[in-house]
Amino acid sequence: MSLEQQRNLTMLADFYEFTMANGYLENGIADEIVVFDMFFRRIPDGGGFAIFVGLDQLISYMKDLHFTEEDIEYFRSKKQFSEKFLDYLRNFHFECDVWSIREGTPVFPYEPIVTVRGPLIQTQMVETMLLLTINYQTLVATKANRIVRAAEGRGVVEFGSRRAQSYDAAILGARAAYIAGCAGTACSIVDRDFGIPASGTMAHSWVQVFDNEYEAFKAYAKTYPDNCTLLVDTYNVVTSGIPNAIRVFNEVVVPAGFRPKAVRIDSGDLAYLSKKARKMLDGAGYPDVKIMASNSLDEYIVRDLLLQGAKLDLFGVGENLITSKSEPVFGGVYKLAAVQDAQGNYHPKIKISESVEKITTPGFKEVYRLYSRENGKALADYITLRGEEVDDTQDLTIFDPNAVWKRKQVYDFRAEKLLHQIFDHGKLCYQSPTVEEIRSFCAAQLDTLWDESKRFEYPHRYYVDLSQKLWDVKQQLLEEMGSH
Repeated sequence: MSLEQQRNLTMLADFYEFTMANGYLENGIADEIVVFDMFFRRIPDGGGFAIFVGLDQLISYMKDLHFTEEDIEYFRSKKQFSEKFLDYLRNFHFECDVWSIREGTPVFPYEPIVTVRGPLIQTQMVETMLLLTINYQTLVATKANRIVRAAEGRGVVEFGSRRAQSYDAAILGARAAYIAGCAGTACSIVDRDFGIPASGTMAHSWVQVFDNEYEAFKAYAKTYPDNCTLLVDTYNVVTSGIPNAIRVFNEVVVPAGFRPKAVRIDSGDLAYLSKKARKMLDGAGYPDVKIMASNSLDEYIVRDLLLQGAKLDLFGVGENLITSKSEPVFGGVYKLAAVQDAQGNYHPKIKISESVEKITTPGFKEVYRLYSRENGKALADYITLRGEEVDDTQDLTIFDPNAVWKRKQVYDFRAEKLLHQIFDHGKLCYQSPTVEEIRSFCAAQLDTLWDESKRFEYPHRYYVDLSQKLWDVKQQLLEEMGSH
C-alpha cells in the first residue's frame, strides 16, 4: 500500500488554492475548462537533463481525492468560505484529464511534463501536491544518476534514510534513486513496499560493543557466513581492520564453505586506504572480496577517487544524494496555459515577466521527442499546439525559440509523443509499470542521450524547440499584452 493510500492528502494544499476555488465558485467560473502545465526552468547542478519521477505517487493522490466532514468543518471555522463551496467539497468528484511524461524519462526545461485539463476549480486545487510530488522525486533521481554515472559501472547504494528531510522523503527518495540507477538501498521498508534490494551489515557500534575488533568480526561471520561484509575502519584500517578481517575470513567464513563478500571503509583517505586494502586482500587470496566506500560522498568525490586510482567496487551515498545537498530544490512550476470557450475552442494564456525566463509558453500543447533513425539518439524535443501532427517521413526545420536565426534541418528521424493520458474525466486510464520496469525504461532512455549531454560541467545544451504555429501564437500574445 502506498503512502498516499494510507492517508487522505487532499488537504495538502496551499491555503490560497482553496480561497481561489471558493472565489471561482462565487464568480460563476468554477466549471470553466482550463489547461495547466507543469514544467521547470533550470536543471539542478548545471546538468544537461533531469529525470522525471513521481508519477505513480501522483496517481495515488488523484485517485483518492475527497473531503471529509472534518475537512469541511475546518473550512467553515475559517469564516471565509461559502456554504455553497462547502457543499461542493462534500460532493467532490475528480473530473480532470491528466497527461504526463512517463516515469524515468529524461526531461528538459520549459517543456510540459504534466498537463491537467478540467474544471478550473479542480485544476487549481491539485497544484501543491502535484508539484511537491514530482519536484522532490525528480530532484533526487537527477542527483542519483549523476552519482551513478560518476561511479562508471560500480554499484551505488542509497544510504540516506537518516539524513532525509522526513520519513516520506527517505522512502520516496530511495525509490527515485533506484529508478535512476542506484543498485539498492539501506532502507528496509523500501524493500518491503517496492521490492528494491535492501542491504546492510554492521555499524561501528557492533565492533565497539565487543572486547576487540577480532571478536566482533568473528561473531558476525559466524552469524552470517554466507553474507559476510565487515566494517574495517573503527580503529585502524591498515593495522587492524583488514588484518582482522582476513583472519576471520580464514578461520570462519572459508571453513564454513563460503566466500566473504566485502569490506567497507567509512572514513579516512579512501583512495589511499582502498589501495592498501586491495593489496592486502589480494595477497591473502581474496581478490574477489569487494571494497565499499562511504562517508559523505557525491559525484565529484566519487569521480576524483577513481581518477586517483582508488580500488573501490561499491559506494554507499547518503545525505548528498537523498537531499541533493548541492542544490536541494527542483523548481517545477504549474501555470495556466489555456481556457476553453463554450464552443470547445482553446484560448491560449501567457504569463509575462520582466524576467524573460519566467515568460510562459501558451496554449494546449503536445510534446514530441525526435530520435535519429540511424543511431536512435535523441535529437531535440519539439513542442506543438495540441492537434498538430509531426510528419516524420519528411525533413523538419526546427529553430531555437529564443534565437530564431539558429535553425537546424532534422532528417531521417522518428517523432514520438511524450505525454501519455493518465486520467480521462477523472477515471484512471493508465497502467503503472513496476519499479523494475521504470528503472529499465530509464536506463534505455538515458542511452538515447549523447555523451556530451551527460558532462557534469558545461554539458551540451539539448534543444527544446517550438513549432512555427506555437511560436507565432506566443509572439502574438506578447505583442498584445505588451500594448496594454
